[in-house]
Amino acid sequence: MKNTADLDISIGSDALTLTLRGALNLQSVPEILDRLEHVPRPLPQRIRVDLGGVTRMDDCGALVIMELRRMAGASGGELEMERTPDHVRELLDFLRLDSPPEPGPIRRIRPDLLTRFGEKTMHVVDQAASHVAFVGETTTTLASLLVRPGRLRLGDTVSYMQRVGVDALPIVGLISFLLGLIMAFMSAVQLQQFGANIYVASLVALAMVRELGPIMTAIIVAGRSGSAFAAEIGTMKVSEEVDALITMGFKPAMFLVAPKVIASVLVVPLLTVFSNLFAIAGGLVIGVGTLNLTLNAYMAQTMSTLSIFDINWGIFKSAVFALLISTVGCFKGYRVRGGAASVGQATTSAVVTSIFLVILTDSILAVILRYWRP
Repeated sequence: MKNTADLDISIGSDALTLTLRGALNLQSVPEILDRLEHVPRPLPQRIRVDLGGVTRMDDCGALVIMELRRMAGASGGELEMERTPDHVRELLDFLRLDSPPEPGPIRRIRPDLLTRFGEKTMHVVDQAASHVAFVGETTTTLASLLVRPGRLRLGDTVSYMQRVGVDALPIVGLISFLLGLIMAFMSAVQLQQFGANIYVASLVALAMVRELGPIMTAIIVAGRSGSAFAAEIGTMKVSEEVDALITMGFKPAMFLVAPKVIASVLVVPLLTVFSNLFAIAGGLVIGVGTLNLTLNAYMAQTMSTLSIFDINWGIFKSAVFALLISTVGCFKGYRVRGGAASVGQATTSAVVTSIFLVILTDSILAVILRYWRP
């Protein structure tokens, strides 16, 4: 008798009256819920429940009240509780079921322009502070390698040099060759009118060695290697491998960042030289094939146009771009929080940020070169 409950149902023209008696607990509630499920529909708008005979109610018993509230809401009416005992009232008050919910749908207040601007500003400040801290840690790690170079993981560095450099040779060579071919073809249309076909070699060589070669190589490396760096470290963050390194007393920057940065700075300038050679070869195809230039004349004009400073300037810019790409890729990987979706966002952000910084840095260096060599 202690674990039994009884339910009387009376359906009138204007109200549904329910009388509950006994103990509302885990043993008795399923049967009562089943009886409520079979109450004839549609229900009256008023549902009255008499709780005067309830001797005991636990959390499971509160499910009956929740079901009655749902029934009342579905019929567009209201629930009236009568003769509620003190122990039932205390439980309903604790579970916040003693009063009906606020009417009307939940409205989400959209923050105003000033609030959104403040949130974005705080986010940018937080990103900048984290980036400065990361750059400082990376700089300290690289400086420590000058004192103790044996701490560098040489095997990982060579592996990253292969991924960043050797594996990128086909795509860099193809794109650079096509770019040199297109530049030579488009410039030849204009220069032929003035009988200046020979200057196609000068245009292709100077444009590629000073500007387009380093930029195109950096964009390809950002898409291939920068995204791979972010995805690799981000996945390690999600799987807590980075935390494991810290727990074991290792510096993640020494294991994860230093090999990537050093490999990129060493290999990307060589990729840029490779890109310049293929672009010049593309221009050579147009010069010899359509402009009636000889191989010797085209190459002689190319060599006379380029100077050692131009070649070194392009190599220097590519090294700076490599440093930016590898640092941003590793930083975005370290900022991953959450699951796989966060890794994808970090990868995308690494590519976009790297390309933006490459173009911005190239613009600054172009201004510096203009006033350095008037």
